[in-house]
Amino acid sequence: MKGKTLLVLRHGKSDWSTGQDDFDRPLIDRGRLGSRKMGAWIRHRKLRPDLVLSSPAERARETTEAACQAMGLAAKKVRWDERIYAAPTEFLLAALADCPKGVERVMLVGHNPGLEDLVAYLAEGELDIPDDGKVLPTSALAQLEVFADWPKLTRGCATLVSVTRPGQVPDDLSAEDDEDDEEDQDGESRPVPDYFYTQSAVLPYRLLDGKLQIMLIASRKATRWVIPKGVKEPELSLRDSADKEALEEAGIRGKLDDEPIGDYDYKKWGGICNVVVFPMAVSESVPEEEWEESHRERRWLEPKKAKRLIAEPALRKLVDGLVKRLAKSR
Repeated sequence: MKGKTLLVLRHGKSDWSTGQDDFDRPLIDRGRLGSRKMGAWIRHRKLRPDLVLSSPAERARETTEAACQAMGLAAKKVRWDERIYAAPTEFLLAALADCPKGVERVMLVGHNPGLEDLVAYLAEGELDIPDDGKVLPTSALAQLEVFADWPKLTRGCATLVSVTRPGQVPDDLSAEDDEDDEEDQDGESRPVPDYFYTQSAVLPYRLLDGKLQIMLIASRKATRWVIPKGVKEPELSLRDSADKEALEEAGIRGKLDDEPIGDYDYKKWGGICNVVVFPMAVSESVPEEEWEESHRERRWLEPKKAKRLIAEPALRKLVDGLVKRLAKSR
């Protein structure tokens, strides 16, 4: 009998220096990196879940968002469940019992000691305890094969397949960015022209009550947060092409800097795309009916929050550069 798959992911390492209440404590950079690595690992192992159940606490929320971005999983696959926050085993079992029929693979994102207790409860036999005494340190992922329906989970009904820590995942393992790949109707990839690898983008910003905000938009499949970007049109300059993408992808108009703030690379179509980024001071968000891609969500965020949602490290550095540039000009 083939079982269902349960992935148990502990949140990434959190930042105790902020002074925030436990529920609102965010991740540190190391925690976000670990979360992205585990998401890339899940995708690499072809274990993308049908449903994600996550604690809504900030450190778990950021872990879930980073992992889902890395594995290319749509936000609609996530269910935020308050029962998972600081929960004992019975609360976690209750959350799992509410999984819809037909869901074969679930990822549960939460906190210790509840997650370790759940794994010990479900797994047949005794758990091997590592030398450091931690079955699930921060960002660790347990994979279990479950031989019961979600509402009928009982002690020992699962086999613990593996426990993976972020340090065991190669640093260069990355989720392939395939959401916009050119494909034939039979699913086969088509070659793309060389000029597709030269792209431009805008980094949209505004000052609201004197505070800087960055706009991010949902990717076309709503799997992650991005900035408006696209292939440089052969008849347009990089700057003009970026301006065009801002209107089409984000429905925004504004003043672009004459010079880019920098660039970054990412893998796609079997090669490396280079994206040149121009800051844009946004002056107008067009009405929904005038926005070509109004099915996409757009969100204004303070720079720190925007950086947490951006997958590309080089793009996060460009956000820092924009913050410094605007601070000097005030």
